[in-house]
Amino acid sequence: MTRSLAPRLLVVMFALIGASSRAWGQYPKPSPFPVAWELTFEHGEPRRVVVPGPNGVPRAYWYMTYSVTNKSDREQVFLPRFELLTREGKVVESDRNIPAAVFAKIKQREGNQFLEPFTSIGGTIRVGEDEAKDGVAIWEEPLLRMGDFTIFVSGLSGETITMKDSSGAEVKGVDGKPIILRKTLQLDYSLPGDERADDALVKPVGEQWVMR
Repeated sequence: MTRSLAPRLLVVMFALIGASSRAWGQYPKPSPFPVAWELTFEHGEPRRVVVPGPNGVPRAYWYMTYSVTNKSDREQVFLPRFELLTREGKVVESDRNIPAAVFAKIKQREGNQFLEPFTSIGGTIRVGEDEAKDGVAIWEEPLLRMGDFTIFVSGLSGETITMKDSSGAEVKGVDGKPIILRKTLQLDYSLPGDERADDALVKPVGEQWVMR
């Protein structure tokens, strides 16, 4: 994690779990050893694409292709969630009101006939390399100048932790339910300069598992 990303990430985490920093101590980390099922996840780097809108005005989107394989000993339910954290601290969930034309252009550009849209890739994933699924997460461009940004990917692991305070009591959210964190993949990126072309080069700056 870069220094520029760390402060914003902590702010967002505190806001999401709805608890003050005094309610709990050290932030939990994923187990260094396997404690639950986990899917194998491979991904491309984020790319920008521009597609004409319904009124003919070009609109920009960002996307990330990926492949997920179940190498565990049984079938698993794959319900992915992709969130983009901007440098301003805004969290944007993928695939919200994305026109079908955007996926069509991405599929054509990537040349992958097996690429599936977010709406159809979720569900049971069978065991084995031959059962791998290829998908793509898509966001409408949140900022004209992306700079540093982070992508969180959840739904890849069954590992969870219930938040507890320093006394060992469960920390509850605003809904009164215990706060449960899930093992999540964190991908940090940087887009140097003011690149806004379709071929803008995104620089990966970090990748790690976190509890979120």
